Amino acid sequence: MAHLLLTSGPVAAQHMIRMRLAIMRNSLRGEDAANLYTGVSLGVLLAFGTIAVAVLWPAYLPLTLAAWFSGWIFGPILFGGGNEALRPEYFSMLPATPGRIAAALLAGAFAGPAPAVNLIALLSLPVYGWRFGPAGVLIGLGAAVTTLITMVMISRVIVALIGLFVRSRATAAAVGIAIGTAIALCSNGWAPFVALGGTDTAAWSQVLVRALPSGWGVAAIEAPWPLALAILVAGAGVIALLLAAWAVLLSRRVVSAARGGVPTRRGAPRPFPAAGGARITAAKELRAWWRDLVRIQLLALAFSYAIVTPLLLVTIDSWIMVPFTGLIAIVMAAASSANLYGADGTALWLTLMTPGAERADVRGRQLAWLLIVGPAAVLLSLAGTLVSGQAWAWPWVLGLLPALLGGGAGLIVLLAVTSLVPGTDPHKRGGNPLSTGADETAETSLAWIVLVAVPAIALPAAGAILLNPWAGIVTGVLTGVLSAWGLGKIAYRRLESHGIDLLNLMKHGPAPQADKPTTADLPVQHRIGVTICYLIAWLPLFPQGLVPMVMKIVGIEDRGWFLALHLPPIWQWPTIIFMIAIGLLMYGYAILIPMRLSSSSSAATS
Repeated sequence: MAHLLLTSGPVAAQHMIRMRLAIMRNSLRGEDAANLYTGVSLGVLLAFGTIAVAVLWPAYLPLTLAAWFSGWIFGPILFGGGNEALRPEYFSMLPATPGRIAAALLAGAFAGPAPAVNLIALLSLPVYGWRFGPAGVLIGLGAAVTTLITMVMISRVIVALIGLFVRSRATAAAVGIAIGTAIALCSNGWAPFVALGGTDTAAWSQVLVRALPSGWGVAAIEAPWPLALAILVAGAGVIALLLAAWAVLLSRRVVSAARGGVPTRRGAPRPFPAAGGARITAAKELRAWWRDLVRIQLLALAFSYAIVTPLLLVTIDSWIMVPFTGLIAIVMAAASSANLYGADGTALWLTLMTPGAERADVRGRQLAWLLIVGPAAVLLSLAGTLVSGQAWAWPWVLGLLPALLGGGAGLIVLLAVTSLVPGTDPHKRGGNPLSTGADETAETSLAWIVLVAVPAIALPAAGAILLNPWAGIVTGVLTGVLSAWGLGKIAYRRLESHGIDLLNLMKHGPAPQADKPTTADLPVQHRIGVTICYLIAWLPLFPQGLVPMVMKIVGIEDRGWFLALHLPPIWQWPTIIFMIAIGLLMYGYAILIPMRLSSSSSAATS
């Protein structure tokens, strides 16, 4: 394989592209292929939508391209450093310079659907340039190429930085905070702009989106041709600098990985004496939460999102979300913890080899999670309610808090043994310590299940609070206790009966089942529909349906960003009911269509 990088640059790039395509082609099976086709279809639709923006709403083109740029920046962070099909460690023993390895890996990075889809979106630049004549079209074409290379290069540099510098608890927490803040900004980032208000805000925001690398092409098209050429040349220089920086980072990453990976230090918390099976497991889990960089990152993500989201709304003097900061943190922390056994790799064999250890293992994991999440969530809930001055929120906070804590503690262990996603053993994670090696799509689906299921567990407490606040608090406590105990019991019994199957799943992956239908067997239009429904069904159901419904029942006047509350009173309830119905129908479609496929396939085979 050494000849790949010892040959000329174009030949080495060709071999790297062929390797990347071969890996992608051989790894696409079943659900993975379905997810790829669906994702590419959605990406192409968004790409053509970007071209439509250039034609119909050209003033918003820089902002739209900034959204694509943010995907390249935050995508690798959101998925633990990105999916590196060709790792630099694979080529560390080849007699080639870091610059040549970096250039070849860069070529391989373009051998995938994401750059191709992004290139379609960047064709909006020559379309936008048509308004400025033939010269604008030519500049737009050149800008499209340089912008794509710049986006990919920045993404690769971010991946290299994560793999090199995220070697401590502090840096892992910093990455988690960045992720949580980014997600919060994506959902409520409009609030600070509204708070600033006025035409000055629009003016400087237009300058900002053009100052980003994604906006350099628009700036070049709008500038006189000498300045436009200077912008394109400067973009090419930035690409050269990024390539040089990437080569240095890759060489340092390979050396760092060869020296032993992530150091561990003693001094983890020891809240329990060495007695009792569940307490020993809890102590071990607390050490894992303290030492595992992936867990630290996910925990920081959950709490940073929970804190930043209400603070963004405070900028427009909306304090409605502040009392629920701790509740949001619980739900996010549960979603981040839904693959507990998968994150541990094949360490499950230690539990299975100890007679009767399954119950203690499940209960210990629940206890450790409650100790990690519970005190911080309680503190955020009480402090948020006090600071906000929202007296009406006390019954809701006191009732929903125990329900969500118990529901989260029960659900995460249940899903960990029923919907396990195999991952790489922590000591084999390679040069990127924030990559678990698990299927990103499967882990994301698991997180979405938790985001829906944990609040659903608290619905009885919410209904009781509407009838009687004190009864709601009691109901919340009972719901939490019963959920943690009952779901935990189901989980450890499942672990006792199917532990060997789970271990085999983690070691060898899922067994091939040729006759079992998957969403890959759905027609393309249904695959796209199911994906869209899972992605956006929560928007009409929760923030535009259930939340304004509760606000109207309680009598909260703050309209916030809830569409129904901005309408005349006669239209508010019909809009709320319509939003809830739309959300339920979308979830029903996403769930029932694959079930119908499965039942029809079973009937055909019988």
